[in-house]
Amino acid sequence: MPVQITIVGLGQIGASIGMALGKHGTLLQRIGHDKSLKTARDAEKKGAVDAVKVNLPDSVRGAKLVVLSLPLHEIRETLEIIAQDLPEGAVVLDTAPVKSAVAQWAKELLPEGRYYVGMLPALNPQYLHRVELGLDAAEADLFHDSVIMLVANPGIPEEAVRLATDLVALLGASPVLADIAETDGLVTSTHLAPQLLAAALLNALVDQPGWADARKLAGRSFAALTSALAYQDEMDALQEAAVLNQANVIRVLDTVIGSLQGLRDDVANGDREQLAERLQLALGGRERWFSDRVKAEWSKWQKPDLSEIPSLSERLFGSSAYLRKKKK
Repeated sequence: MPVQITIVGLGQIGASIGMALGKHGTLLQRIGHDKSLKTARDAEKKGAVDAVKVNLPDSVRGAKLVVLSLPLHEIRETLEIIAQDLPEGAVVLDTAPVKSAVAQWAKELLPEGRYYVGMLPALNPQYLHRVELGLDAAEADLFHDSVIMLVANPGIPEEAVRLATDLVALLGASPVLADIAETDGLVTSTHLAPQLLAAALLNALVDQPGWADARKLAGRSFAALTSALAYQDEMDALQEAAVLNQANVIRVLDTVIGSLQGLRDDVANGDREQLAERLQLALGGRERWFSDRVKAEWSKWQKPDLSEIPSLSERLFGSSAYLRKKKK
């Protein structure tokens, strides 16, 4: 009997998860739900799910794993709706950028015997410069050669965490267990801050004096920097993430403001040497990061050997065949 995995939210991330799992044959049954029925049907046609359930509570009945690939501001309400229909032992995962808030909601709303594990996925480096969003941008290898951080509330059974790490491995990524607070700090620097800085630059320039002419000259640099905001398809989600991760956002923005002040002072003082040093340091840092990201040779984040991981059906149903294999 195939293991049911339900994916709620069939945009780029959710559909890509489903497409990656589709490579593992008939062991899995992928059930999909999206608030847009058209999106759900299109995802089914694309091969991201095996079947679509229009009713949200019905979509999670019988599921061993439920992946919420939703904007942050929709997750609490979704947990409230599905909580009573989750079967005993079900593991609920999410892909939102702020884990501390979601972990607290899960602790509050999930019945006993249902567990939450947060996922923070990074993309396959070959897709870093793509700006497309939604189902059209879904790819079966979107997470290949990347890491996916996993976080959980204290006291969660080891078996629930193992299910999450197995799922990540099936996506072609390396699972990394992390602290919730640490993860929220990391995502602030790498995900939220670029979008908020893009918003700040746009608010400082667009429709301000001189913009009518400046917009005609804005080119590659302006487009590249401000595109960070374009990656966020729902402003409500960015707003909620910033407020719910307030301490980290303030810390990172204060650091960036200090860096901008340093650049301003160098320009104001005509200090070419110091300015050149700052710019070269920044460029070197960017080049090192991008090279490392493309190589994906993370020495301490080794991808699991799938041959040594029992299938989800073996893990969930306690296959004695796997246990016998390990004893040999």
